[in-house]
Amino acid sequence: MLRSIETALGTLGGIIWGPYVLVPLLLLTGLYLTVRLGGLQFHRLGPALRLALFERQDADARGGDVTQFQALTTALAATVGTGNIVGVATAISIGGPGALFWMWVTGLLGMASKYSEAFLAVRFRTTDAQGEISGGPQYYLERGIRNRLGTFLAIFFAVAAALAAFGIGNMTQGNSIASNVENSFGVPTWLTGAVLAVLTLAVLVGGIKSIGRVTAGLVPVMILLYVLGALFILVVNVAAIPQAVGLILTDAFTGSAAVGGFAGSAIMLAVQMGVARGIFSNESGMGSAAIAAAAARTTHPVRQGLVSMTQTFIDTIIVVTCTGLVLITTGVWEQGADFAATMTGDAFSQGLPGQWGHLVVTLGLVLFAYSTILGWAYYGERCMERLFGRAAVMPYRVVFSAVVFVGCTVPLAVVWNFADVMNGLMAIPNLVGLLILSGLIARETKHYLDHDPRLRANRQQVEEFMAGHPGAIDSSERAGV
Repeated sequence: MLRSIETALGTLGGIIWGPYVLVPLLLLTGLYLTVRLGGLQFHRLGPALRLALFERQDADARGGDVTQFQALTTALAATVGTGNIVGVATAISIGGPGALFWMWVTGLLGMASKYSEAFLAVRFRTTDAQGEISGGPQYYLERGIRNRLGTFLAIFFAVAAALAAFGIGNMTQGNSIASNVENSFGVPTWLTGAVLAVLTLAVLVGGIKSIGRVTAGLVPVMILLYVLGALFILVVNVAAIPQAVGLILTDAFTGSAAVGGFAGSAIMLAVQMGVARGIFSNESGMGSAAIAAAAARTTHPVRQGLVSMTQTFIDTIIVVTCTGLVLITTGVWEQGADFAATMTGDAFSQGLPGQWGHLVVTLGLVLFAYSTILGWAYYGERCMERLFGRAAVMPYRVVFSAVVFVGCTVPLAVVWNFADVMNGLMAIPNLVGLLILSGLIARETKHYLDHDPRLRANRQQVEEFMAGHPGAIDSSERAGV
């Protein structure tokens, strides 16, 4: 029975992530938005990083439940996880080193998608029955596209996201934690699952404010620890980096370097694995991170959009690149896909002295994956609130926490196949909506940046230059902005 489910999910995932559905839709949507926004992710990256990392909150921001920094770390918590460790290993071991190149492409183009969905999330956010902010594709698709199509897309997204949370944000994370803890310390997977389930529920009871406080403390530390470990290995293996980069670029267009039973794989496999694991890692275009962005206190949607855009840069261009180069320069990627769950740990063990390698990866993965669980629990509950009202939130938190235990004990292949399918089903309605609403995004972005190119304006100045704009947000749409 389990084998049949695995086969069915694998087949469906192959169709969704094949050459005719999500791969072109993701890349072309990112490219289209990049053009319409004038390459915003490139020429506004510096000010966006400053706003995200060094100005913890707009001095006079209003609306929202958490600071811009907490919204960023919540979104980073949900993205910097198993995808950056196990996902990269899976992509390279199956698709070859060239898969890393396509993860970079997905990330760079995805920054425009991430900006757009975060912009819309703040632009069309609302509040629930308890006064908490709710926003994301489940709202902006309906409020921005004011017809039956918009309503259909919003509901489709909400259902897919509520279910996807159990895959990308729950079972895959728990499974990877349990596998690595068992491999490093011999702790039974059921025990790890039980502890994770209890800790998850303890934080979730406090809602987004509790999640924001935890992630704001965890995320910077865990990313710094992991990246420093990777950089040490790359410095030691600096002579191998040029060859690794050459292999990545060559294999991206030949697909000829994959091993472990996939020797001579076609370029499409490298593209498919790179894009699929790229979106699994940075979630650009899926719409999920927009749910966290909606909860931020900010003076304008453009500002939060730029802050959210840096999430993809940090996740893919920094963390994923570190993992990929470590795997390739140490040669561990050639072990094959069967060893993907522990491959990065093996690479770090080779590169760091003593037992530090597995310790750094295991600790990093535990922190990454646990914070991802918290972030995705929030995404799922906001979608449940959209579908069934506030009363559905607490039961969802309880069930979500229980499923963490299940994820720690089921076969990894089934979990990843389920996650791929649900990720794809989430992304489709969101990407369609981004294309439809691209005119509004481009128009309001241009107007704002024409008046505040360095992102220095205070709330009063923002209100003054937005007052006479034809596309300005009216009072019925501001929802606390």
